[in-house]
Amino acid sequence: MEPVEEIVGRAVPLNRSDVDTDQIIPSDWLKRVERTGFGEGLFSEWRESSDFVLNRPEYQGEDVRVLVAGPNFGTGSSREHAPWALEDYGFDAVISSRFADIFRNNCLKIGLVPVELPQYVVERIMTAIEDDPTLEIVVDVVDRRVAVPALDLDEPFALDDFHHHRLVNGLDDIGITLQYDADVAAYEASRAVWLPTASPGT
Repeated sequence: MEPVEEIVGRAVPLNRSDVDTDQIIPSDWLKRVERTGFGEGLFSEWRESSDFVLNRPEYQGEDVRVLVAGPNFGTGSSREHAPWALEDYGFDAVISSRFADIFRNNCLKIGLVPVELPQYVVERIMTAIEDDPTLEIVVDVVDRRVAVPALDLDEPFALDDFHHHRLVNGLDDIGITLQYDADVAAYEASRAVWLPTASPGT
């Protein structure tokens, strides 16, 4: 996973609360064996409606990198496919006043930043985006802040030190394990030769 230090771009306002993982990526898409390609299925049932926000031209483009959603985002099943779909579509961060815990953890494992802000702040950002789709949002992961310069808004968001370290250093679960490669090698070298080994090539 790539390091995530700062996300700058436009945003999509999803003014719906209690969005669950089945709405984010319907179960029909879970038959795929690859991790890629889920962006096409993102909100696929809602996207059948021509007036759904992702279908509107003013909220499309490579610089659209943030989803601003209503409260209680990502409830429902623990499927990892929901953050995969959001990331594959092109989102690098999701802003909401509350996330389901499992969804939030699944996001952090792949470098998709879940930004939790007070509801009144989220509503202010959402209204501003609806009024001006060109509005720029800055998610500063290093300093754990969200800024909307046009609104003179600068708000901190909570991100524990462990996940902050993961994001800014681009460490997924494998990357974290590889940090202890020397310790693993030393342990394996101390084991009797007839025991199973984790050393490559044996």
